[in-house]
Parts: sequence; structure tokens; C-alpha cells
Amino acid sequence: QRRVTWGPQPLTVNQHKMADDTDTNAPAAEVQEVVSKKQKHRKPKPWDLPTIDKWKIEEFKPEDNPTGLIEESSFATLFPSYREKYLKEVWPHVKKVLSEFHVKAELDLVEGSMTVRTTRKTWDPYIIIKARDMIKLLARSVPYQQAAKVLQDGMYSDIIKIGGMVRNKERYVKRRQRLVGPNGSTLKAIELLTGCYVLVQGSTVSVMGDVKGLKAVRRIVEDCMHNVHPIYNIKELMIKRELSKDPTLVAENWDRFLPHFKKRNVKRKKAKIQKKEYTPFPPTQPKRKEDEEMESGKYFLSEQEKKVQVEDARRTAAEQAAEEKRKIKEAQFIPPKEAKVKKEKKSTVEDVSVDELKEKLIKESKKRSASSNASAFDTNDYVVSSKKSKKNPM
Repeated sequence: QRRVTWGPQPLTVNQHKMADDTDTNAPAAEVQEVVSKKQKHRKPKPWDLPTIDKWKIEEFKPEDNPTGLIEESSFATLFPSYREKYLKEVWPHVKKVLSEFHVKAELDLVEGSMTVRTTRKTWDPYIIIKARDMIKLLARSVPYQQAAKVLQDGMYSDIIKIGGMVRNKERYVKRRQRLVGPNGSTLKAIELLTGCYVLVQGSTVSVMGDVKGLKAVRRIVEDCMHNVHPIYNIKELMIKRELSKDPTLVAENWDRFLPHFKKRNVKRKKAKIQKKEYTPFPPTQPKRKEDEEMESGKYFLSEQEKKVQVEDARRTAAEQAAEEKRKIKEAQFIPPKEAKVKKEKKSTVEDVSVDELKEKLIKESKKRSASSNASAFDTNDYVVSSKKSKKNPM
């Protein structure tokens, strides 16, 4: 029979010896980490290392896809006629750069189109999308040296259509010019802050850069076409760039630092509507054409008489216009009226009276005597001498 006992059991001799050995010789046991139930049976993996960047996108190489692609993919785009000359010059360079990825490029000058297609040797499945973006940028007047950069990893493109955002043509041209700025200064500021290449051409805006920069440029362009000046978004980007440099503010919300601009509605003067006095009677109906002809007597004339009347009115109007032209031409040959010059009357001896001459001579003699008395005074009496008087020694 099996014996069952309750409570703590006494230790045996062997258990006493094992306890003594652990206390004296063995080091302290390490504390085991608490493992959750989900991770209980998980084995360590070779990529569970802190040094490995799991978000890094590795470069795609030919060794990653040695068999190539099974199906053929192709894209085509049209280009304007003014780009034909430039594309003929740079097309050998386009074919050369795409041949490195085993992508075939064709230029059709008859239809005005560019085509790119994959081959059996193409090893990168995403390169056809990059090639499509490249020919689209070439069609939108982007130079070849810049368009070829879209084939690189991490470089993307976006073509923003702005043609249908504004209905009024004058307003559209003004806002598009606002995006460029004086001497291209606004466009240069957008490129520096977003790190993107921006080109405004016709009714599109071509952009090249990373994903974050493309989103920022698209927002600026759309706001500009909706009557929001680019300077507001540029100021916001400048503040964000300065805040990103501070490590203490990286994890915080930046809304308190960003400017909040209020929309200002321009008040327009409303035309005052004058209320008319209410009358229960309807307004008088306008006269018909027949009524007016009856009043003038034209209604009762025959067709021949009406034609004669119209001809006479036309002839008299032509004669009046010819007479006015003749008067204008004759007015050019009419000499202007000369201004009358008033001749001054010369005074003669007979006109001057003796008494007036006598008074005049007396006044002149008085003036001469007064001037002679003034010159008699010595000016040295009123001027301090420049020589200093020597003081007697004490």
C-alpha cells in the first residue's frame, strides 16, 4: 500500500550533503529572465542582433534574380513637337543608360512617342517603372542629366498637373508666376528646403526627389494654385528644419512653434439697391416695332419708298462725315493769330512838368548829403584793436 503523508517531509542524508555542497563551493545561481507564453518556445534567430538595421533596403543585384523576367512589359508616352530636336540629340545616351539594366528604348518621330520595354535579360522587375518615369520627365522638358537620376534607388518623381485648377487664364498665369517668383527665387527656396528638383513647364510641374520632399512640394503647388502664397509654406518648412536639429524636440509636437495664419477676406462694397415704390398696377408695355413705324408714318410706305428713304439717310450721313473731315484738313492750313505787342510810349521833354523835375532833384540831393555824413564817421572808434595791451609787472 502507498503511504500518503501531509505537511513538510524531513530531509534525507543525501539531500543534506547536496545542500552543504551548494552553500560552500557553487556560485550564486543566475536569475532567469521571465519569458512570456508567446516567446516560450521561440529559438534565437541569426538576425536577432542590435547591429542589424532591419529597415534598410538592400540593393537589388543581378544575383538576386538570375533567371530574369518571364513576361514582357512596356510603356509609351507622347512628347511635344518642340522637344523633337533635343530628344534626337540625347537619345543615344538614353539607350546607353537603359541598356545597363537590359531595357530597350525606342523613339518614334512619326507618331511623336517614346517607348520602353523589358527583355528576357532584364533582372530588375521595378526598373521598367523607373524607365517610364524617365521618359515622362524627358517629355516635360527635364534635361537628360537630371532625368537619368530617377533610375537610382531612393529617387522618385511626380508630375503635378496644374492646368485645370484655375478657370480664369489671367489668374492662372499670375499664380503660376507666383510659384516661380522674381528671377526664380521662390522656386530655388523650395528646392533648398525640400531637397527636390522642381521644373515649371506649361501646365505641369515636374518634381524629383525623395517621398517626403515630393509630398511637401505637391502641397506647396496645390496651395499656390488655390490662392495661398508659397511664402507661408516656405516659412513653415524653415521652422521645421530648425526644430529637427534640436534632439530634445524630436519626439514633441511642433504645433506650438508653427505659425497659424488667418484667412483675410477682402470686404467689397456692395451696390446699394434702391427699393422701388410698390404699385398695384403693372408697368406699361414697350411699344412694338410696328407701332413705332405707324407713328413715324414709315409703316404705310411701299418697299421702294423705304429703300429710297434709307439711301437718302445714308447719303446725308456720308456728306456730313466728309464735310467734317474737310474742315479738319483746312484747319491745319489756317495760320494762328499773332499776339499784339504793346508799344511803350517814349517820354518827351514836353510831357515832363517843371515842378515834378524840381522835386525829383531835391530828393536826390538829400540822399547824397545823408550818404556823405554816414561816411564821415570813423569805423575805428567802434572796433576793438587786435593788439593786446602789455600789463605792467607788479
